[in-house]
Order: sequence, then structure tokens, then C-alpha cells
Amino acid sequence: MKEKWGIAHIFSSSNNTIVQITDITGSETLAICSGGMVSDKDMNKGKAFTAMKVARKAAEKAQTHGITNLHVKIRAPGGIKSKMPGQGAQPAVRALARAGFRIGSIEDVTPIPHDGCKSKGGRRGRRV
Repeated sequence: MKEKWGIAHIFSSSNNTIVQITDITGSETLAICSGGMVSDKDMNKGKAFTAMKVARKAAEKAQTHGITNLHVKIRAPGGIKSKMPGQGAQPAVRALARAGFRIGSIEDVTPIPHDGCKSKGGRRGRRV
């Protein structure tokens, strides 16, 4: 059986986890799934268990297209928001590996500003 590579883009914030699997060029989406597609409660969308279910659902769709190996790109909200991925990033990668994919590389592609936008909160920050 010939091996076929794909890219798994995992967006993980504190509120949601989105797994998108594309072909190796990144131009054609083969499978996509988000926390809202597997959980009916908004508070559970960013949790680890939901991320595992999301990754499993996306993996099943990608395997029907013949993908056997994956490069993983993890992304946090970034910019002026959080630069740390949410709690669903690591369980999503584990679920993809457990689904039978060989993981080639894991890369962090969080956008980091080089002094672009001003973060919200005003001159003296958020006063509680």
C-alpha cells in the first residue's frame, strides 16, 4: 500500500478546538471538524475529551481519502490574544496517532506579532 501524506491543522483556543486535514500542498481540505460538531454544550468545546472526539471524527473522514501519514501544525489564537494553545491540542495529536496515522512532524504555527496591533485594555491595563 502506497503511503500518502497530509497536513493536520489543529487550532486550539480556550473555547474551541478545530481540526482540519488537508492534502500535502495545504490547498484542498479533505476533512474538517470542530468542537461544536461533537458537543452540544458550549462550555465543553475547548476541553480535552471533546478534542479527542473531534480528531477521531476528522481522522475517519481523512482515511476515506487514503491519507496514511500526517504532518501536524498546532495553532493558538495568537496575535494580541493568547499565544499558548488550549487544553485540547495535545489530546487531539494523541487521538490522531491512535487512529493509525504516522506523525511526521509537529510544528507550532501560532501567529506572533512583531509590534503590530495594540492590545486592548487602555494605557493602564484592565482595572478590576
